[in-house]
Amino acid sequence: QVQLVESGGGLVQAGGSLRLSCAASGRTFSNYAMDWFRQAPGKEREFVAAISWSGGNTYYADSVKGRFTISRDNAKSTVYLQMNSLKPEDTAVYYCATSDGRFQLVVTTVNGMHYWGKGTLVTVSS
Repeated sequence: QVQLVESGGGLVQAGGSLRLSCAASGRTFSNYAMDWFRQAPGKEREFVAAISWSGGNTYYADSVKGRFTISRDNAKSTVYLQMNSLKPEDTAVYYCATSDGRFQLVVTTVNGMHYWGKGTLVTVSS
């Protein structure tokens, strides 16, 4: 059973930084792409960033490009999301997610994910 556990959320002022972590277990982590999504109050869940199974390719939503960086440590079975220059509109619950395709190309849709973490809350104050 695949388990994803996020950590690192919290309250930060606008312009600040946070680093989220997602620890994975239950399968060979290095064989699968990993994603981050977020859901703000009253809004639909949206794609934030993704990284290929090898770590060689990364993808970002336009709203976070240049501010957020996704990375992975396959030895630790962990994916990270470094968030800089945070804005109040980044306030959301952030979810780690992954599909069920071994060595699959990155998927960036909510429906394409098979496993989800419980999320970690990020609040950015103005």
